[in-house]
Amino acid sequence: MAPRLSLLLALLLAGASMAQQQLMEYMERRLAVLEERISQWHDQSSRYSTELREFKNQVLTMLENSEKERERLRAEVENAAVRVDRLEREVDYLETQNPAPPCVEVDEKLMENQGSAAKRRKNEKYDKLTDCSDTISQVKAMKILKKFGSSAGLWTKDPVGSSEKIYVFDGTSNDTVYVFPRMREFTLFSATRKAARIKLPYPWVGTGHLVYGGHLYYIRQQGTFQVIKFSLANKTVVDSSVFPAEEQIPVFGLSAFNYIDMAADEEGLWAIYATRENEKNICLAKLDPASLDIEQMWDTPCPRENAESAFVLCGALYVVYNTRLPSRSRVQCVFDVSGAMTPEDAALVYFPKRYGSHSSMKYNPKERQIYAWDDGYQIIYRMEMKKKAEI
Repeated sequence: MAPRLSLLLALLLAGASMAQQQLMEYMERRLAVLEERISQWHDQSSRYSTELREFKNQVLTMLENSEKERERLRAEVENAAVRVDRLEREVDYLETQNPAPPCVEVDEKLMENQGSAAKRRKNEKYDKLTDCSDTISQVKAMKILKKFGSSAGLWTKDPVGSSEKIYVFDGTSNDTVYVFPRMREFTLFSATRKAARIKLPYPWVGTGHLVYGGHLYYIRQQGTFQVIKFSLANKTVVDSSVFPAEEQIPVFGLSAFNYIDMAADEEGLWAIYATRENEKNICLAKLDPASLDIEQMWDTPCPRENAESAFVLCGALYVVYNTRLPSRSRVQCVFDVSGAMTPEDAALVYFPKRYGSHSSMKYNPKERQIYAWDDGYQIIYRMEMKKKAEI
């Protein structure tokens, strides 16, 4: 028995020793693999640290160069600002050297003859000057440029020629017009010192003014409301006209400061107004831009009540309405002087609601968009058109 126990014990000890040896070999292999991975991680970490230091040095160099470039640009901008201010002072000085033009007297007999001729052609069929037959389908897009000046005002461009100047009438009564060289300057700069100034010989009233063909047509109040034609090139008054209508009243129920609203379209120059004789509805007149003679007049079916502004497009008057508690502005009445489109045929156009109500809306026939002034915000409306026959 004893030899068998000894043999069994020997076998057990041999097996345990072999298992221990295998375990040690396994542990040694795992440790070797771990050491190899640690070595690889160390090499990679060293490489990443080196690359990070190189990237940091590159970024620091770029930042230093950027700071130097910024300082250079700042110096150039300051230098340009100084030169622009000097130029503005020189322009202001030159403008002050031009004396105000003499007052343009109104020939009462001439105005009486002009009024009689206009009344004889009142409400007659209009002979179109162009083949424009478009009407508004809807407001395609709206862009708010900025907020500038008073709650009521006017901003516009000359639709004739290639000038990019922006003309701004701030408020409803003043004698100074701000002129920005381009849209970019008007958008970026809020200070009026960046704009040139035109000092008008007579104060203007309302927001019904217009820039057309190198001339400024603005409304002067002196007893009766008078349209002044002012040359932007010569800074002089070249003509004036008084409407042959007795007891004029505000043309828009929600804009009591407007008695005459000048407009331009593909057909030329128009005047939107109202009289005591027909105080419920709005009147329209076609003007000769050269002489300011009234070529034709119409009594429209568009009511003054709740009207806030209007514009003319392809020989059709579009009146924009709102409420005294501001809601969405909308074109609710259209009067086509050619008779090609009836008010019932016109599309009901809504303007996106933003702030209050429009104190002015000037259609630019060259760009096919409207320059609007809404509670101090300057807005551009892009219009989508369609043929009148498609309505």
